[in-house]
Amino acid sequence: MRRLTISTFFAGLLAIAWTFSDGARQAGAAQNSTTGGISGQGAIRFRVLYTSDHLPQEAQKVLTSAHGGFSVDLRPGRGETYFALKGAGIIQISSDLKSTRILDTEAEMKNTNLHNTTLWYAPDGTPFLTFPSDEAGRVFTTTVDGKLLQILHTPESGTDLGSPIANDYFKGKGNFVPTDVDQLDGLLYITTGYSNLDFVLTARILSFHPFNAVWHDLAFGGRGTGDGQFGTGHGITVPPGIKRIDVSDRPNSRIERFTRYGQYLSTLPMPLGSLPCDIYYLGKYAIVGALDGPDRSKGAPIYILENDHLVSTIMPKEELGLAKFKHVHNAVLREIDNKLYIIAQAWDPGDFAILEQVAN
Repeated sequence: MRRLTISTFFAGLLAIAWTFSDGARQAGAAQNSTTGGISGQGAIRFRVLYTSDHLPQEAQKVLTSAHGGFSVDLRPGRGETYFALKGAGIIQISSDLKSTRILDTEAEMKNTNLHNTTLWYAPDGTPFLTFPSDEAGRVFTTTVDGKLLQILHTPESGTDLGSPIANDYFKGKGNFVPTDVDQLDGLLYITTGYSNLDFVLTARILSFHPFNAVWHDLAFGGRGTGDGQFGTGHGITVPPGIKRIDVSDRPNSRIERFTRYGQYLSTLPMPLGSLPCDIYYLGKYAIVGALDGPDRSKGAPIYILENDHLVSTIMPKEELGLAKFKHVHNAVLREIDNKLYIIAQAWDPGDFAILEQVAN
């Protein structure tokens, strides 16, 4: 009798375990069915590798308000990717993409929106992270461990920014709304597309150890549709190894290119209606996340360019089942073991995903 009772007991445990494992399999299958597609053209096609559950729990809780962007550590042997979420802080994605963690983040950064991220290097190779806050009207610079080094505040009245328009704007107490930042030859280039000014402003780095940057007398751009003007100067990018400034002119569906002195060079047109938020370069490729696409019912596209020619369009919502990817706010490319990966972020509602290139 005792043997029968024990057998019955273990049989019951086995049934319970099977029920839970079967439920897990069904849940996993349900999730895969919504993200099991492939999107893109030719050899540049992608599938979903990780969704938002890849992030730390604290980040998942605030993900719906995501409104920022990524930057990658390009030093040999590195490859970590950084971004920030309001309410969570700075997040690091491991170089192999397999893990994520939240860095210790000062409260004044953690509790405001950081609209994008740039990782850059001092002449001695020291890496820095710089974050523009459209909400706080400040630009924060930290170490790659998240230690806050400096806050760049709104230009004071009387500061010479190199443009009478920009000088008068801040003399009249216009608001400072930085949307992106990048660094070239000791200057920080800062877009202000969410303000009526819509100029690129610059700050000169006076020292790296300790870090100190002050406003500089170089500004360019302005609201308009002509060459060198912006409908909204949203993202700013310095292509690796090239002394050039690329500004994503969102409503005009184009990437405008400038010398480091702010002189207009050329325009890279994007599909009309695509609203490009930013451009990121990796070798011969570039990736552009779009807030909207030509057909808004399908969600926003991610464009892959090869030597400035569009070669693949990825549709996260329509073809990969990522329902919250109505608007792509930022995306970067990684290459690991000769395979491309996309790290992407959606806005309104916020979401996160990592996509993996599909082998032919």
